[in-house]
Amino acid sequence: MSKEEIWQDPDKSKDLLRRKSDLEGDLTLIRELEDLKSDLEVGLELLEFDRSVYGELTSKTHRLKEILNKEKLKMMFNHKYDPNNAIVEINAGSGGTEAMDWAEMLFRMYTRWGERKGFEVELVDLRRGEQAGIKSVTFIVRGKLAYGYLRNERGVHRLVRVSPFDANNRRHTSFASVSVLPELDQDVQIEIKPDDLEIETFRAGGAGGQYVNKTDSAVRIRHKPSGIVVSIQSERSQLKNKELALKILRGKLIQLEEQKRKAELKSLEGNKMEIDFGSQIRNYVLYPYKLVKDLRSGFESSNPDEILDGNLDELIESLLTMPLKQPSPTT
Repeated sequence: MSKEEIWQDPDKSKDLLRRKSDLEGDLTLIRELEDLKSDLEVGLELLEFDRSVYGELTSKTHRLKEILNKEKLKMMFNHKYDPNNAIVEINAGSGGTEAMDWAEMLFRMYTRWGERKGFEVELVDLRRGEQAGIKSVTFIVRGKLAYGYLRNERGVHRLVRVSPFDANNRRHTSFASVSVLPELDQDVQIEIKPDDLEIETFRAGGAGGQYVNKTDSAVRIRHKPSGIVVSIQSERSQLKNKELALKILRGKLIQLEEQKRKAELKSLEGNKMEIDFGSQIRNYVLYPYKLVKDLRSGFESSNPDEILDGNLDELIESLLTMPLKQPSPTT
């Protein structure tokens, strides 16, 4: 970081600052563990002669257990891209305004969770609904292990509630899909031929444009061989939007290749059931009772309001530490 040329590249310097912060956090943790170890050893020797140190020893033991449990969880992050930032895309399902409102609720949930974790949440693209909610949103969660925490959120999320848009107060079921990709470094090998790209520029903004910059710099890239489309309008610079769109496209293409390899392995295994996520991964029920249930880990909570406010740690940890269950077709 002492090299002047590093600071001429804002993205690279920002990444280095984040890595420096992560390393400083690791060193602080190591020093705290060393201090706890030393204090506990001395305290255990004193305890034989002075029972008054018992309370302090108990407090330090609890702190040690808290740290070890937290570090044990980190050992579950064994995916290749777990340390990376996460690119999250939410799309409203069928159901009109109801589904679009649900998509916005999920967007708020992940944003609140990111704030609780001390992560940076950067909005990339947002399409507002005509009346309320959002049709789709793409955002990047930046922070240590962001992708590792969020990768299991990929799938269809189902909401059951009394509709705030229904004058007859009837119960409605809404769906929204969540896609999670790792943000990839430029050195990750994936070939994108210029002839395979169809690039279109347009004006950013639209309904609910307070979320984005109203400029003529928005970019939409279509990858013709795969049909993947990426739209970006968060930056004022058309070049910046294009770079970010290509980065997201690379992530989607790598995920597509991984899915192809999984499908090939599945065909070789015959009828053996693949331990993977089904389309519907989680239910959020607000009426006639309150319950959030993940259909893979079996995690349940009777406090959906707290979860929708971003308190996702227990739910996410359940997916990292518990054997995953295959959702039944009737669930």
